[in-house]
Amino acid sequence: MTTLTRRSLCHLLAAAPIGFINTSSAASIPEDAALKALLNPLREKHKLPALAAGIVTSEGLQRAAVTGVRKAGTPVEATVNDLWHLGSDTKAMTASLVAMLVEDGKVKWDDTLAMIFVDVAKLKSSQLGQVTIKQLLHHTSGLPANLNWGAIATKGGPIRKQRLDALREAALLPLTDKPGSKFLYSNLGYVIAGCVIEKLFNKDWETVIQERLFTPLQMTSAGYGGVGTLGKTDQPWPHSSNGTPMPENGPLIDNPPVMGPAGTVHAKLEDWAKFIADHLKGARGEKALLKPESYTALHTPELQNYAKAWLAVQRPWAGGLTLSHSGDNTMNHCVVWIAPKKAFATLVCINQGGQSQAADEVSSALIQLHLKG
Repeated sequence: MTTLTRRSLCHLLAAAPIGFINTSSAASIPEDAALKALLNPLREKHKLPALAAGIVTSEGLQRAAVTGVRKAGTPVEATVNDLWHLGSDTKAMTASLVAMLVEDGKVKWDDTLAMIFVDVAKLKSSQLGQVTIKQLLHHTSGLPANLNWGAIATKGGPIRKQRLDALREAALLPLTDKPGSKFLYSNLGYVIAGCVIEKLFNKDWETVIQERLFTPLQMTSAGYGGVGTLGKTDQPWPHSSNGTPMPENGPLIDNPPVMGPAGTVHAKLEDWAKFIADHLKGARGEKALLKPESYTALHTPELQNYAKAWLAVQRPWAGGLTLSHSGDNTMNHCVVWIAPKKAFATLVCINQGGQSQAADEVSSALIQLHLKG
């Protein structure tokens, strides 16, 4: 079996919808001059518009810096208070919401979709009906990577209906493999996990994540979709993989909102760090938002070293287990590495798609900087 590497995973990640944008300039951490000096040559080497990075402990973001401009060809500098699109790093948030359902006794990891969606008749005779919640989150459901999201979005209707439409469409498709037998990264699987959340909480995914995750963790800047005001450089502008600014910016410049649970969230570096700090604490057995057994379930890998929205691999520099994931909606890129035994994590955000190599190099530099003390 081929082992999935962190770099190969980068090329599989995507997503996002529309939502509120909190552009408050308040930040509790000043920019780190030494860290900025580390980032500058790396940004120039890879010809990136802007590059943001941070080092996180259980207490949250400890060091942060940003270098470069919000939009290539303009002089407007990016700042530590800017919003960054997190793409598929949203998936760990969706998985955390499912863990809350398990803690609340509303579902079990091994429950099947047919058990949950008894009112979706197609699931009774569909292969999809036998897929478990756990398999959705481990990407072992046998589902394809995507549907025609644009076509679903074009039909319109409430966002919960769009996601149920995706579930019903998926129920008509043959699975690529027997559930549980093979890893296949699937945004569709996480959209369906979002349907589970919406069914059992009886609220749309965007409301649930706000109430159960963003508010308790005080992630006040978190929202959905592209960032910035249309036509203004008040937030990092999206760029294609060749560094060209996209023709437009703003909330609509993203994948359709139906894909929300697979990758919609944006946030300030400081607020993303609050979520990462929570998982760092959970992995270390410290008191956190979820129960200890939930973090164990979320962080334990199955096929291809993939846990529930985390790539879980051993690394010598980390003294053992690391948890990593990247996000890329083709116009922005980010990556996180968590080292529980060393009690820290690193974050990297770039307002340009397809930058896995640059993000890897920046992550390595951050790790070396922190370990050197």
